[in-house]
Amino acid sequence: MELFSKLKGLAEKVEQLKDKIDTEESTKHAFTLPFINILGYDTFNPTEVIPEFTADLGLKKGEKVDYAIIQNDNPILIIECKHWKQNLDVHNSQLFRYFHVSKTRFALLTNGIQYRFYTDLEESNKMDEKPFLEFDITKLKESTVKEIEKFHKSKFDISLIVDNASNLKYTREIKSLIDQEISEPSQDFVKLFANKAYNGRLTSKVMEEFTEIVNKAFNQIISEKVNDRLNSALNKEQEKQQAEEEIEEQPKSKIETTEEELEGYRIVVAILRRKIEKNRIVYRDTQSYFGVLLDDNNRKPICRLHLNSGTKYISLFDQNKTEIREKIESIDDIYKFENQLLNTIENYISE
Repeated sequence: MELFSKLKGLAEKVEQLKDKIDTEESTKHAFTLPFINILGYDTFNPTEVIPEFTADLGLKKGEKVDYAIIQNDNPILIIECKHWKQNLDVHNSQLFRYFHVSKTRFALLTNGIQYRFYTDLEESNKMDEKPFLEFDITKLKESTVKEIEKFHKSKFDISLIVDNASNLKYTREIKSLIDQEISEPSQDFVKLFANKAYNGRLTSKVMEEFTEIVNKAFNQIISEKVNDRLNSALNKEQEKQQAEEEIEEQPKSKIETTEEELEGYRIVVAILRRKIEKNRIVYRDTQSYFGVLLDDNNRKPICRLHLNSGTKYISLFDQNKTEIREKIESIDDIYKFENQLLNTIENYISE
């Protein structure tokens, strides 16, 4: 995947340069602008990417967001960039204000390493508090790259991204909740299972016991599923390796088609093309001889070349398909049997 390769290259650049980046402006130039370029937008074209995009907030004029990506003269994505060391949690309120006045459907908050994409799922023209897509560019997964690709200039479709954003956002939140419950089960979570597994009254002591049981059970399930997948992958790898070993054990063919045989075949083709189409002249190499057939039919031999021993021969076929062996000094001698080869073809055509 080309996009994955480019993002991986940027991630490597981030790892190499971040300790040398001292300012927010340097972060923009070293990390954010290359990311915008990877999405297919020309950062030197002001009709596509506007730096310091004006987002006036009521009476507060002159407010600017770092970048705005433009499509059909309208901003489709506003980007606020912070220094790579800064925690993004304290900066989304600023982007929240810009989002409302810019009339865009998407906003990106980034420090060049962490990326958070927002939209307005909960209330129109009001940026959601939580992003629908979040990732660390140094820890990219292929599934995440597929979502990033939707923002590429060649793929950008507002409706498609918005439709998918809801699924992404709530899937992410649910995964976070599940992870939290597995690590530290809440009382409600424990009750959900205790009520189904235990017939007695759920006293505080029982709940304490079930909290430990639920935590242990979920960790065991996860461990078992991981082991199942590993075993499945190992079995497939073993089956593949076994199949490869079986192939290697099979006896290798003793037939080796030489360049001299192929050159002889090309001479036969050159002679016969005045009578028949080239694709009807087919060769089959065997351990004993190099055969040339009409229509790939064993019952229609045109000639056989014996070139791999000390003495070279060409076998020709008469009207009764009787094999006549003729000695040759080199493959150029095949031209001497032009008439016999053409007569053989005539015999087959007239059958």
